[in-house]
Amino acid sequence: MLRDMFIQMGFWSTWLIIPAIFELIPAIRAWFWNHFRPTKVPTGKLPGRMPRITILVPIYNSANILENCLRSIAESTYPNELINVICANNKSRDKSRQVFQRAQSELKELQLQWLDAEQGKARALNTAIYASTGDCVITMDSDGTLEPHALMNIVQNFVAHPEVQAQTGTILSNKFLIKQDPNHRLIHLNEYLEYAIAFLAGRTVESKDDQIFTMSGAFSAFRRAALMQSRLYNVDTVGEDTDMTFQVRYYLKGRVALCPNAIFYVEPADGWNELYVQRQRWQRGEIEVVRHFMGNYLNLKEIWKNFLVRRLIVDHTVSFLKVIWLFAMLVLVPFGYSPVMLLYSVIAMYILYLFIAALNFSNVLKYLAFKPEEQAYARNHWWLIFTIPGYNFVISFFRVMGVINAMLAPAKWTTLNLNKEGHAIKQVLRRDLAKVRYHEEKED
Repeated sequence: MLRDMFIQMGFWSTWLIIPAIFELIPAIRAWFWNHFRPTKVPTGKLPGRMPRITILVPIYNSANILENCLRSIAESTYPNELINVICANNKSRDKSRQVFQRAQSELKELQLQWLDAEQGKARALNTAIYASTGDCVITMDSDGTLEPHALMNIVQNFVAHPEVQAQTGTILSNKFLIKQDPNHRLIHLNEYLEYAIAFLAGRTVESKDDQIFTMSGAFSAFRRAALMQSRLYNVDTVGEDTDMTFQVRYYLKGRVALCPNAIFYVEPADGWNELYVQRQRWQRGEIEVVRHFMGNYLNLKEIWKNFLVRRLIVDHTVSFLKVIWLFAMLVLVPFGYSPVMLLYSVIAMYILYLFIAALNFSNVLKYLAFKPEEQAYARNHWWLIFTIPGYNFVISFFRVMGVINAMLAPAKWTTLNLNKEGHAIKQVLRRDLAKVRYHEEKED
């Protein structure tokens, strides 16, 4: 009996072991790289002439958040006289313009410019790019704030690495905003660790290998000369940041890198509904960009040569396996599987994902050493390694739903949230059940 149980457990656990291996191997590799060959980022004063930079801030109904964003630029360690800020408004309907004007009168050391653009983030950024000046162009969302040294660090990385044409900063949830919302604290803390792992455990290694799949749309930087040679941001996709990453790599033949000590703090997601919409949009954008580039640059036969093919398998096929495993458990017992076997399978997989989380958490602490207060905050929440596996399962479900919806519905920046989509599913099921009952009564 015990032998049969372990055979069943091993057979069924294979469905989850496969995706676990796809996460375990990179986690182990990242741990060795980050602890023994960490990315060295230059610090201190820049030699010679400091480059002039332009910061592009797309604006859409940002009245409540724009002032903090602009103040974080003014309070950065980069000289304000070398910064040009362009706020690109894409059809805001609130008092964003008035907030900008107030900031313009108070932050006189900054050169602030307002541009009106067409609807859409990509169109707003493209309008602002043509008005940019200087050596570097940095894009940042209006709902976030800069760590004081972020601009200096990202420019220093450009100076130290002439081969790098574009960079992504490190994105972290704002810990002060996390504290202000106790109702969603657990979600926000897991989101914080998710971002920290994605950038400081994942993209650190991707950057070494020149394999960054997408720059962060919230905070990225470009050499202006390279950006002006690109095809600008694609207005026909919700994944304009991924599209630009592909352009730099394949059209411009340039290198995309991570600057791990250039931190940009974003607002935490407002609960599961916002996460559901956000992750679906990211997944849809990824699919749209890959579809656009697939014919010329991607081929399934090159799975061992092309990292983009492997990334797609992890993001789509592997996530699908995890979701299947989760929901199939609901019907396994009626098919003869032992509840004890299922319990042991879940425990075994949970322990495996705990090990992965511990490795990634160690990487995060390693890179946050440059900012002791941030490192202390992360260390004080060490217990998140016990909750992050469950959080990631939920996010995997959201991503799979994004793949499904990408095949069934046209692209839109905003989609149905979790509650509304659940309600829509219930409505469909009710209609289908009503049809079944109708045909059964008709036959009787």
